[in-house]
Amino acid sequence: MAHADFFNTADLRRRVLAAWADAPARFREDSNAEEDFALSSYRDRIVVELAQNAADAAHHGDGRLLLRLDGQVFTAYNTGIPLNADGVEALSTLRASAKRGHARSAGRFGVGFSAVASVSDDIVVTSHGHAVQFSQDRAHDAVVAMLADEPQSALADELHRRGGHVPMLRLPFPTTPRDTLDYDTAVCLLLRSSRDRDRVANLLHATGETLLVALEGLSEVIIEIDGTRWVLTRSDSTSEFDFSTAVDGAETRWRVVRRTGAFDAAVLADRPREERERSNWTVMWAVPVTATGRVATLPPDVENVVYAPTPSDTALSVPAVLLGTFP
Repeated sequence: MAHADFFNTADLRRRVLAAWADAPARFREDSNAEEDFALSSYRDRIVVELAQNAADAAHHGDGRLLLRLDGQVFTAYNTGIPLNADGVEALSTLRASAKRGHARSAGRFGVGFSAVASVSDDIVVTSHGHAVQFSQDRAHDAVVAMLADEPQSALADELHRRGGHVPMLRLPFPTTPRDTLDYDTAVCLLLRSSRDRDRVANLLHATGETLLVALEGLSEVIIEIDGTRWVLTRSDSTSEFDFSTAVDGAETRWRVVRRTGAFDAAVLADRPREERERSNWTVMWAVPVTATGRVATLPPDVENVVYAPTPSDTALSVPAVLLGTFP
């Protein structure tokens, strides 16, 4: 069945397939990059990365996000700016974010979406009635079709070495839109195995209030696992505290100290070029407080680590949350 190619994916595929045919080493490079992002540093960040994308799409801090795990299907629904052709191209380029120049975006370098490949071979993104699919099967068939006239080529050899596996995120396809409920965009993943379902379920259970401390664009996150749901919310500041978060109504009040500035160019001289272009920095300490303004204990669902702005492996020794735009 033919689908309207609203995001101009045919041209994206044409360019990628031509590059692979002309230089099979490029196919190998793209395969290695996708596997590296999906199976190493980003494999346990899928929930955070989808939430970060939702926060970046949100308007003026009123973003809503629904994370739903139903059987083998995991879907992230979010409100905000709809996906466009530039966004699809960014999703399919691995390292070229459409957010370049957006000073307040949490995501910057186009890597986080690669986390979806750690748990799924079939991803559909629907936005305002249009949809794009990243599919291992469709990507493989596209490469095989291109090789029909040159079955003994270097690219065919490389495909064979990889057991037929193709870097699917490089080849988007038009597809049938999915239901987005009352949200603007839905990212729907068919999970690869029961092990991947368990991983996603564990990540959802571990998702707590820090997500809303770190991602100021979100005001509500609903988490559903097979019909069981809980709700995280963030409310505006008052005179007694700067903002509050809550899990199913159990409130945590936060006091915040924030500092901003710009790096001297020399400090970023050894960083990647696009990172050098993002010279502004922000550091924020967030401390839970009681109704009388005294320091309170951290909520049990808050990891006591540095956030950059998503969780890092660097532990803190004080009962507070530290967030910064660290490299």
